[in-house]
Amino acid sequence: MAALEKLTLGTAPDSWGVWFPSDPHQVGWQQYLDEIAQAGYVWTELGPSGFLPQDPERLRHELDARGLRVSGGTIFAGLHRGGEALDEAVEACGRESRLLTALGARHLVLLPEQYTDMHTGTSTQSGDIDPEQWKNLTTGYDRLGRLLLEEFGVDLVFHPHADTHVDTQERVERFLADTDPRYVNLCLDTGHISYCHGDNLAIIERFGERIRYVHLKQVDPAVRDRVRTEKLSLAEAVPLGVMVEPPYGEPAMPPLLDALDRLDTDLFTVVEQDLYPVEPHIPLPIGARTAGYLRGCGLGPVRRWPY
Repeated sequence: MAALEKLTLGTAPDSWGVWFPSDPHQVGWQQYLDEIAQAGYVWTELGPSGFLPQDPERLRHELDARGLRVSGGTIFAGLHRGGEALDEAVEACGRESRLLTALGARHLVLLPEQYTDMHTGTSTQSGDIDPEQWKNLTTGYDRLGRLLLEEFGVDLVFHPHADTHVDTQERVERFLADTDPRYVNLCLDTGHISYCHGDNLAIIERFGERIRYVHLKQVDPAVRDRVRTEKLSLAEAVPLGVMVEPPYGEPAMPPLLDALDRLDTDLFTVVEQDLYPVEPHIPLPIGARTAGYLRGCGLGPVRRWPY
């Protein structure tokens, strides 16, 4: 398999079942860092704000001790709610950006606020938004992206997400059409696109110039069909195993990775397999197998196994 020279492999706390800064149903940060290094990864995201140590010097020490580096961070923002939500996002993104830049990273993944509770799946707001709220969403991201770039040198990459107001391919394409490519670009999450019955390869073909970051994830189509039939939330779907390790789901990884590599853009391709809630012994073997599979597809850098 030829090396995919433009694509750099990483992982994220999500792949170890981490959805929250702290939760009894997920692993702690020390175990996470120890095990991703053991699985062979070099690059990691920060995960939920507050999960990893927030002091840059301490976090740099912990990363260096394991031979790890940071690719980016993630923040949820409900910008459709207007000015107050934008102010909250500016504050949260400023904190995250200061930590990222201190560690040499420059990608901040922004996720829209879910309309279902991440613990229970209960609806917390309407799944639809009106034209004014959509305008708040798009103009808010433009303003936030400009601020992050000009003040911190950080790139805002927007992450479409199931159970949010930017989930389906139609909504993703509309969002890209309505935002400024100077300040807002795309984190293509292959799993969320497939979960919502979208076409990742079509998005790569049509909007390749907007893709600046990637989350690699696969969906079990049988579980996805059950989710649709039973009208389940994402919080209910994940424990059923809707997100699976490659190569056992959709989209197929080799053609996806080849299409991304042909964009001729340096991209982080970050494994993000939702596993919450999870027993602490579960993620490591999955993460190690995934790293090995993707290394076989030509992705790097991944350490060679020490055993």
